[in-house]
Amino acid sequence: MGDENNWLWSNQETIPSDTAEGQRLIKELLTQLEIAQWGSHETFGIHLAAEEAIVNAIKHGNKQDPNKSVEVDMRVAKERVLIHITDEGPGFDPHAVPDPTLDENLDVPSGRGVMLIKAYMTEVEYNAKGNSVRMVKDRSEP
Repeated sequence: MGDENNWLWSNQETIPSDTAEGQRLIKELLTQLEIAQWGSHETFGIHLAAEEAIVNAIKHGNKQDPNKSVEVDMRVAKERVLIHITDEGPGFDPHAVPDPTLDENLDVPSGRGVMLIKAYMTEVEYNAKGNSVRMVKDRSEP
């Protein structure tokens, strides 16, 4: 996929490993989704996925190291949202994350975020290293 989308808004920013900075970006994204008239159900899912990915990058990827940063690329169009998050951590294997829906993993806190992101977004791709996630949401509500 190229940039054939007509982005109404895009923001590429490198933020420190600080969840408050992540929240600021998410607030901005939510404002832009509202302006582009995305429905509340889809906005809810995008919000959850973006928050999960940013918090994971800060906490798990960068281990909240103040010397490490997170690259955040967010774009909003009428029919599509793109969120690309990259941290400076060692990465992880998304396939090795325990399935949180299996009985034996119900008490395991990890894995829920990865599953939520997959559930709410149309496309989810991790890079080979596992320290970067690219998520796309295509609008389904009119």
